Amino acid sequence: MTPPATPLHEAVSAALKHYIQTLEGDDPRDLYALVLREVERPLLECAMSHCDGNQTRAAACLGINRGTLRKKLREHGLDGE
Repeated sequence: MTPPATPLHEAVSAALKHYIQTLEGDDPRDLYALVLREVERPLLECAMSHCDGNQTRAAACLGINRGTLRKKLREHGLDGE
């Protein structure tokens, strides 16, 4: 049995369907990489905001180690430098 879709799952599905419709019949290119690029930054911003800027807590919320979080923050220009 498939578990029920979460609101996040439904929002992502709707956004992807809308994006594909805007391509007017063309096949999407590098869709996986596009989704990761589009989702990762707001995910990091949300985690950092929720954890009041505490990287250790944000990393724990995300299920990644702090070093990986710091690298991702730097890649997205969110490291405050």
